[in-house]
Amino acid sequence: PMSYIPQFVARKNGKETVTYDLENMKEFLEETYGITVYQEQVMLLSQKLAGFTKGQADILRKAMGKKDRKTLDKMKSSFMDGAAAKNHPKEKLEKIWTDWEAFAQYAFNKSHSTCYAFVAYQTAWLKAHYRGEYMSAVLNHAGSIEKITFFMEECKRMGIKVLGPDINESLKGFAVNKSGEIRFGLGGLKGVGDAAIENIINERKNGGYYKDIFDFIKRINQRSVNKKSLESLAYSGAFDCFTALHRAQYFKVYEDNKSGLERIINFGNQYQNNKTQSTHSLFGDTIMAEIPAAKIPPCEPWALTELLDFEKEVTGMFMSGHPLDHFKFELKYCGIMPLSDFNEIKDSATLVTNNLGKNLRIAGLVVDAQHRITKTGRNFGSLQIEDFSGKTELMLWSDDYVKFKNYIEKGKNIIVNGFFKQRYNNDAYEFKVSSLSLLETAKQALTKSVEIRLDPASVTEELIDFLDNNIRKNPGKSSLKFKIKEPLENLEINLCTLDKGFFMNEAMAEYLMNNPELEINVGLVER
Repeated sequence: PMSYIPQFVARKNGKETVTYDLENMKEFLEETYGITVYQEQVMLLSQKLAGFTKGQADILRKAMGKKDRKTLDKMKSSFMDGAAAKNHPKEKLEKIWTDWEAFAQYAFNKSHSTCYAFVAYQTAWLKAHYRGEYMSAVLNHAGSIEKITFFMEECKRMGIKVLGPDINESLKGFAVNKSGEIRFGLGGLKGVGDAAIENIINERKNGGYYKDIFDFIKRINQRSVNKKSLESLAYSGAFDCFTALHRAQYFKVYEDNKSGLERIINFGNQYQNNKTQSTHSLFGDTIMAEIPAAKIPPCEPWALTELLDFEKEVTGMFMSGHPLDHFKFELKYCGIMPLSDFNEIKDSATLVTNNLGKNLRIAGLVVDAQHRITKTGRNFGSLQIEDFSGKTELMLWSDDYVKFKNYIEKGKNIIVNGFFKQRYNNDAYEFKVSSLSLLETAKQALTKSVEIRLDPASVTEELIDFLDNNIRKNPGKSSLKFKIKEPLENLEINLCTLDKGFFMNEAMAEYLMNNPELEINVGLVER
């Protein structure tokens, strides 16, 4: 069981004495340092301590494997009675059974445990020594977008960059480049089929990197790499390595009613037709007429939100950034629960019960929003929100729908307070939204105080000047505190603003986030 791993390691390394609840358990637990690890140990111990038959011991094993609570509860009385008849102390038996109940949450037989341990060791070794290759393999077999997003966050935690698609570097799946970074594969793009990917990669292998978009369109087979494929490549940023054009220029419609991409396609068709005609000419030395490259006039680049929306449309995720990148301070310091943790509670009856009535704060980007009507004519709404860790769906009924319907809009960044409650006349639970607001307002509305912990060496002129200027420009009610600690002599001084406060602002949040030597603790307004 996971909870016994620290104790197992400590005993194995001689940092903790190996003990047994009952001395005659040593026969079966000695090889695992006094801790029950395998199903066979439970079977043998139940026979030795409580006189179970082999059949009863096997029923116990099955109940543990299936986490069959009812059967386990029935067998407890048989175990206690049988062991008491052998004069074993009751309090020791209670502890043994409690340990076995914990064990039952994650029980394997010895052969399974050995195989799992071996595979776990192999994968841990690969993850440690071939980080990029290992995570590329994991991403290629992740399956759902949610899992891919989760593993991309793990890459970020490991310090491995996951880059968007690149026409000169991407393979079909996720793959490591020469710099050890992971490159998104062309196979993950909607609208780009296997034939197109094969043609692009083979031509690149045979003829070298594509120099620019015109070199690319001249060399690829447009029957395989059609207009839809080219649009997906442009939307995803696969052509960003061709710095002469930005993404908006491919889709801007010009005075001839053709987009930049259509002009490029026409140029490619003309070039390839001329090349075919020259090849099939009766005169072998015919020189192919030079076709001038299509002119793509400049235009305004897309705003980040528009660029990211198109990226997500073709890749299923945000590659160049995330709409929540501007809210990392709020997500870290404003008491906001990651959606992966929220979903874990939501999907577990036990965890929901433990959190009944407790205020939970979540936040995210609204990626789907629906205004709907029930069969009885009542209005209700649903919204799906997403953060860096996952996504979840929230429902708004009756008065809550009327109160918060303005927030049911795709693209909004929102912060939600609510609690789990039992449904009326029902055993099921629901999440009741108590307040909903824009995430943009969170750091100002929720920041009561900011405490900065640092050592004397970090108190620089630059720090003092920034804080002085920022506080003067942003007067408000939030207090600022300092804890300066000198580690050698263990001296500490506390400082705080008394007469003046400040208004939490974007510049302050960015400065605090970008200076990791400053340890930040944010006091929050109670909601």
